[in-house]
Amino acid sequence: MTLEQLARILSDGNHSLAVASADGSVTTYDSRGVADLYRLITCSPDKLDGAMVADKVVGKGAAALMAAGHIKALHTRVISSPALKMLEDHDIEVKFDQLTDSIINRQGTGPCPVESLCKTTDDPRECIGLIHDFLIEKGIINQ
Repeated sequence: MTLEQLARILSDGNHSLAVASADGSVTTYDSRGVADLYRLITCSPDKLDGAMVADKVVGKGAAALMAAGHIKALHTRVISSPALKMLEDHDIEVKFDQLTDSIINRQGTGPCPVESLCKTTDDPRECIGLIHDFLIEKGIINQ
């Protein structure tokens, strides 16, 4: 499996996330935002360890989850500069179509709230705590 093949799986299936685990299995996900990555890192971290990932949009929060999960490589359509830096700092191969200064929220009215949360730290574990609190506050996960 190559990153390009994984990106095609993501695109052809209109998924939000595709993960090719180190064991060769490929799993796709369809939740919005970072919810699926958060669930993976907290419930099935072995799926991310050494994995290749394809994601539509990667901000710093998603990058922190991927770095903490020790992925091997990422392909994304859009990535923010802070996310790219975090992934490169963790020796993760990154391929992207578009680099942007920051990720914009779904409404197009301001910055992505998860990227904004993670702006103050470069520690993926700190970002996970911030993301956890955000997902609880929004009712996306239970405590």
